Amino acid sequence: MFITKHDVMRTALSAIYCSGGHQLLAPFTRGLGAVLMLHQVTPEPARQFDPNGILRVTPDFLDAAIRQIKSEGYEFVSMDEARLRVLDPARARPFVAMTLDDGYRDNRIHAQPVFARHKVPYCVYVPTRFADGAGDMWWETFEAVITTGRPLTVVKNGERRTFACGSTEEKRKAWGALYWWLRGPDEDVTRSRALDLCAQAGVDPTAPARKIMTWDELKQLAEDPLCTIGAHTVNHYSLAKLDSARCFEEIASGKQGLEDRLGRPVRHLSYPYGSAADCGPREFALAKEAGFETGVTTYKGLLFPAHRDHMFGLPRLSLNGEFQDLRMLSVLLGGAPFALRNGFRQVATA
Repeated sequence: MFITKHDVMRTALSAIYCSGGHQLLAPFTRGLGAVLMLHQVTPEPARQFDPNGILRVTPDFLDAAIRQIKSEGYEFVSMDEARLRVLDPARARPFVAMTLDDGYRDNRIHAQPVFARHKVPYCVYVPTRFADGAGDMWWETFEAVITTGRPLTVVKNGERRTFACGSTEEKRKAWGALYWWLRGPDEDVTRSRALDLCAQAGVDPTAPARKIMTWDELKQLAEDPLCTIGAHTVNHYSLAKLDSARCFEEIASGKQGLEDRLGRPVRHLSYPYGSAADCGPREFALAKEAGFETGVTTYKGLLFPAHRDHMFGLPRLSLNGEFQDLRMLSVLLGGAPFALRNGFRQVATA
């Protein structure tokens, strides 16, 4: 039986929910509110080998999640308003801001109607290279490579190794063995390795970019009064792996490119990948220098008054494809798991 860390986490969250502990701790742990993170919103069903399924939720789950969040007393706000409420915590009741990374076309097709039905503001963070139709979505191509079932040969840690990819179990093992090798210490190496694997498996590395909205589609989406377009750099690189000059170029040019093409200011940034290994104090300072007003990470946590001094390193709560369960959403919004994980510190560092 293939057990993942997500299986363990689901079990832990279910136990917290059943104990009712999240309700007892909520007055102390839920803070001001939360920024929720999504990527794809699509009715596409899960597959046996589905490593990127973690990035998908269904429109029905999104609809149910919005209904539950409203029923628990939260107000949905834009990222502009979320910023103001962190700077002035006495403004109003607990809030939630909805964000979506990468600019997938399904955000417009499937997510926008749900947001419109509930009058929920949302922010879509877009890498400009993706909107150009030329983005390198190596994690999507890597999944496609393994899905072909062809064996893969790589030189890993100086050793030539071949990975079978025939069965579902073999596919999962190959993904687990090679994902972090692909995400090595250099962004250019990551893409070079992914292209080599595509060549081995006969996979078109440009195909995933067709899942992303074009500039014309983004312009139409930006006309929605509920929508905010945010930046996600140019190429979706792990910024911490770049030197300072290249890092600033990714941040500033991503902002400028969106403003030039959409004809409106871009005030909010999402750091690609967003973990502590991908963004930290240097990147936060460069985002501020580039003229942004907020920066969101994938650090795990909710928003607290202390974040007024950390507006460029805001945490998010993932509406994760592995956790499409309203009970778990309730536990996470209550903040108990994050408080326990972060030692009850208000500002998360990972």
